[in-house]
Amino acid sequence: MSTTQNSGRPNGAPYLRTSREFPEDPKKLTLQISKSYIEIANAVNSRTISIFPISNSIPTGETWYINSTTDLTTNNNQRQQTVRQVYVFSTIDTGATLYIPHYITNFVMFSKIYGTCYTNLPDYRPIPYASVAANTNIDVRVDTTNIYVANGTGSPQINSGMIILEWLTSV
Repeated sequence: MSTTQNSGRPNGAPYLRTSREFPEDPKKLTLQISKSYIEIANAVNSRTISIFPISNSIPTGETWYINSTTDLTTNNNQRQQTVRQVYVFSTIDTGATLYIPHYITNFVMFSKIYGTCYTNLPDYRPIPYASVAANTNIDVRVDTTNIYVANGTGSPQINSGMIILEWLTSV
């Protein structure tokens, strides 16, 4: 059974051939170069973009095919992209909650909400952070206006951190 589909890409993945023979005939060569360029552009454009900006949002390179409303139960096969932005923050005292305005517009649904922080223990923790010890969790949630990062009453002070939001756009 062959695993090659979608223009020679294994399982439809953004894959580039490592070698290719080009014909000597100029007409055939032109066709092969054009085909190669399209294959390269499609493979590159299908990969996740690894840029995490703090001053503006950028496309992630991900493509989603879900309903374009908050009711995700209906698949309408409409292609949508996600965008990403990083929000950095400083100190959050033990038992405190920080509010970070996100200024997101053209919003449909979040695809990812995550982050990391550095505490005064010192140690590094993921956000959200779930602990087996009572009241030492770090919570993150987002509403239409703000990102909320809540540091548990049993947690150490957070010295710094970042939250990464990725969302489907309505544009």
